[in-house]
Amino acid sequence: MDQKLHGNSDETTLPKNLTGSQVVLEIFRYEGVITIFGYPGGAIIPIYDALYDYQEKLEHILVRHEQGAIHAAQGYARVSGKVGVVLATSGPGATNLVTGLADALLDSTPIVCITGQVYAHLLGTDAFQEIDVIGITTPVTKWNYQVTDAEELPTVLAKAFYVARSGRPGPVVIDVTKNAQLQKIAFYQYKPCDFLRSYKPIPVPDMELVVQAAMLINAAKRPFVIIGQGVLLGKAETELLRFIEKTGIPVAWTIMGMSAIPTDHPLAVGMVGMHGNYGPNLLTNECDVLIAIGMRFDDRVTGRLDQYATQAKVVHLDIDRAEIDKNVKADIPVCGDCKDTLPLLTGLVMTKVHHEWHKRFKDCAVIENKEVIRNEIYPSGNELTMAEVIYNLNELTKGEAIIVTDVGQHQMITCRYASYKHSRSNITSGGLGTMGFAIPAAIGASYGDATRQVIAIMGDGGIQMNIQELGTIMQFKPNVKLVILNNSFLGMVRQWQEFFHERRYSFVAIESPDFVQVAQGYGIPGKRVEQREELQSALQQMLHHKGSYLLEIVVGKEDNIFPMVPQGKSVSDVVLHKNEI
Repeated sequence: MDQKLHGNSDETTLPKNLTGSQVVLEIFRYEGVITIFGYPGGAIIPIYDALYDYQEKLEHILVRHEQGAIHAAQGYARVSGKVGVVLATSGPGATNLVTGLADALLDSTPIVCITGQVYAHLLGTDAFQEIDVIGITTPVTKWNYQVTDAEELPTVLAKAFYVARSGRPGPVVIDVTKNAQLQKIAFYQYKPCDFLRSYKPIPVPDMELVVQAAMLINAAKRPFVIIGQGVLLGKAETELLRFIEKTGIPVAWTIMGMSAIPTDHPLAVGMVGMHGNYGPNLLTNECDVLIAIGMRFDDRVTGRLDQYATQAKVVHLDIDRAEIDKNVKADIPVCGDCKDTLPLLTGLVMTKVHHEWHKRFKDCAVIENKEVIRNEIYPSGNELTMAEVIYNLNELTKGEAIIVTDVGQHQMITCRYASYKHSRSNITSGGLGTMGFAIPAAIGASYGDATRQVIAIMGDGGIQMNIQELGTIMQFKPNVKLVILNNSFLGMVRQWQEFFHERRYSFVAIESPDFVQVAQGYGIPGKRVEQREELQSALQQMLHHKGSYLLEIVVGKEDNIFPMVPQGKSVSDVVLHKNEI
């Protein structure tokens, strides 16, 4: 069965008399879907039965848990810029997606999930594996819908892909009853969706506000740019560079905005946030104009809101009107896609350099380098540090790799010390902070861009939350390198217990299996490193190995992450040592 695609047309001629399941797969093909992540079950068997005939047209990756499927789809979407697609069955299959849906919603990741459901006549009867998927997923999706009649599928799926990818992206769930999957319909054409009457995904910029923003920026003595993931989602990296290079404004990034510009760019000053760089945090409260681009002023970025940049005029560029004034009051809000609004602004701003202001950031960098960075990268003790591992990895990858992090201390260290030359290179769980994210997201990332090296950085706690996805690696053999920074603790929680709970280490010491042997059981070679003199050669061996490889590195048990903005404190209260807390 084949289809005639018209790439430049809004309609596609399709075979007629298809089952609902075949309709789903044909629409996937039209929407440009190549890879699907999923796990079969009773209520979605008809779609999997149809998929049997599409194996040369659609690549399906069989994960080991539905949470793994949606995290893999996230990794795929974040690297490729395309919509990630997931298949799951009803009941526990669908509920296992909820964590990933919440993660994708908070991190604005475009996902379309198709969940199977019991026959329509059984809805509401507590049938086997029936669950109210729509009710459960409403708070964690951009849109969801239940299909009980196959005639609805073309319109509903067109809307699903449009909603998922347009404006501020997000996850969509389409719950399809089994009868709708089996039902045959006359299906001649597919018309993709590009308009919904009540949905305006991209606001039209107000030029008067753009002019006011430019005037404010032109008059600024100490302007400061903070970028978020909106730059990446809007594919506005080039537009951002033109803006900052014309204005000469120092630019920092949130965790989610990392890699939107090369980390070694002359105007780049580092990361903001609880474990961000010293200068960007401290000087947020000294700038006179703060230009926020595609970021939402998350609490981990702002610290105490009543003491955040109160001296500054705030220009906020964002595609989502709901983010304007939500946390930080914007003096000049510029709503719109930053790919459109940044060029408008760039055309009106003056060319400047801001030498003295940049010197303030450089002076802060010198302090941070002396008090924190040198001690972490070149430690005096015998124990390996997380920072020196990432530093040595940087030296070998030279900023070319895609790095996927799990959640915890290793995540903060990697975001602090990793270097990136290319966009969409830092893949992490930002808003939700989901442990277990890294392995499946790295698998997905490897399908999102098969030309680049993908490295997953994990802690010994996080890896065990989705360690079963080593089976997915075994079966499908993506080229993914797995690095475990093992400190025998749930490190981030331990750090907080040390600082704020009088070292009452309550259930954070964690015993783990022999990770190298576990990996070998899945056919993945690996090595364990405990000594500094082994580190460089072990990293080289991992990177040069063809195919997946696991490297476990034993690091100091009580390493802490600095600088740090203690919770409830102002960004001006950023500290460099634990004796300052």
